[in-house]
Amino acid sequence: MKEKVMDAMQKFSKAMFVPVLILPIAGILIAVGNVFTNVRLLEQFPFLDNPITTGFGSILSASLLPILTNLGIIFCVGIALGLANKKKAEAGFTALLGYFVFLNAMNKFMELRGMLVPADALQGSGQAIVLGIQVLDMGVFLGIILGIVVALIHNRFIDTTFNNAFQVYGGARFVFIVLIPVVVLLAIVFTFIWPVIQTGIDGLGGIIQQTGNFGIFLYGMLERLLIPTGLHHLIYTPFLYTSLGGVAEVGGQVFEGARNIYFAEIADPAVRVLSQSVIWDARGISKMFGLIGACLAMYQTAKPENKVKVKAILIPAVVTSFIAGVTEPIEFSFMFVAPVLFVIHSALSGLSMVALNLFGSRAIGPNGFIDFLLYNLPLGIEKTRWPVYLIVGVVFFFLYYFLFRFLITKLNLKTVGREEDGTETKLYSKKEYKEKQLAGAGVGVMASDQAATNPTSETSISAIITKALGGDDNIKTIDNCYTRLRLKLKDPELVDEALLKDETQAKGVIKNGENVHVVYGLTVPKVREELENYLGREGEIE
Repeated sequence: MKEKVMDAMQKFSKAMFVPVLILPIAGILIAVGNVFTNVRLLEQFPFLDNPITTGFGSILSASLLPILTNLGIIFCVGIALGLANKKKAEAGFTALLGYFVFLNAMNKFMELRGMLVPADALQGSGQAIVLGIQVLDMGVFLGIILGIVVALIHNRFIDTTFNNAFQVYGGARFVFIVLIPVVVLLAIVFTFIWPVIQTGIDGLGGIIQQTGNFGIFLYGMLERLLIPTGLHHLIYTPFLYTSLGGVAEVGGQVFEGARNIYFAEIADPAVRVLSQSVIWDARGISKMFGLIGACLAMYQTAKPENKVKVKAILIPAVVTSFIAGVTEPIEFSFMFVAPVLFVIHSALSGLSMVALNLFGSRAIGPNGFIDFLLYNLPLGIEKTRWPVYLIVGVVFFFLYYFLFRFLITKLNLKTVGREEDGTETKLYSKKEYKEKQLAGAGVGVMASDQAATNPTSETSISAIITKALGGDDNIKTIDNCYTRLRLKLKDPELVDEALLKDETQAKGVIKNGENVHVVYGLTVPKVREELENYLGREGEIE
């Protein structure tokens, strides 16, 4: 039972990636639009103050802002697509239709019961206009719920076929036929139960706000602690897109969730300082600064004969963490060999967010340095107080460095480069790393020139991965998220972790029942594509 629940949660967590990874693009482009309309910037650079550039900036911001007010439909389609086992396009289209059916069914039922409030009294009533239809304000939760429902029905009935004249009603059409009464019934049921649920959510949000910095600490720590399970997205997503992350009125519209609020504030020139809720998206401070200090400590405490190899693997990992905010290659270098360091890292991550809040930072920092620059510099110091973020980051760089170095030496922790004598430190050399980058390989160093040019070679990376996973017959499904190859295996005990780490440069292997995650970092889509080609399986890279 526990394995089934964990499997379902991991699938849901992965499905959340579909909308969650797209939405920051809208935010960055809104910030770009702000560059061309920012009054202070126009004063400093008068050549930008012309109808063409300011008009472009206004159009860019105005065209993307409605995405934030229609997150329900985005999450509905994205989650249905992510959870669908096959024919994902049909699942996404069906989700879109189901969303419209739900809205109109709820609106009509509320009208029949006399529940609709006047249009000029919507604010504070618990109702909202969604795609031109007045319904209960369920926000992003509506999209999440409907996305799950659509995916369940889709996976159950997508293969349904009929004979003779009824053939046309099979497959995706039958899914929609089944979906209609389910969605209508849900619309009626939620008309009664959603106000109760919303009261509970508001109460939970109030508790979190009342706990203040302790709540921020728990949030930052848990978001890191859940990395091994792949469920950390379930911690931060509700704070970014629901009322748990705050509620604010910006430009006459009410926005829920930290990210929705600051996106709207970015586009509103009347907002002088971003709201305090932006702290929920300051998770990048440990990625940009803390883990860099940890890497320096691991390098300096490595055995002298291993330092060249350690440096070769840590440098690209540091760059990836600092620039893009992808931390798993670093975290998996000590997560299992020295779990105490991972607990310390998680606690420091939470403390760094508390420090940002105490010193009044309003900087946006969800990932790495690229996001930090694109968001904060155009907005200016007054609106984001971004220097505070950098100062706190430098302090935590040294905190990580000294604490990691002390614990590694004091407890004799076997971090990278400190393995027992006789144990090979299998890492990239600089030359190998550069060759891999030039070759465009997915992971590691190709076993030979033949393997680099022939992905079906028995010495290719895909062949080694297949062997390490117990062979083709042992692999039931292949998938990936942002940094992990996600697999379902018949017998996880057949996995050769040493082979995966030594020969394919996997950063970590996580087992949970039939589910096995192999961490490769940003190159994982290429790894999956080549593995599927090698095994002759068709898949969709997401």
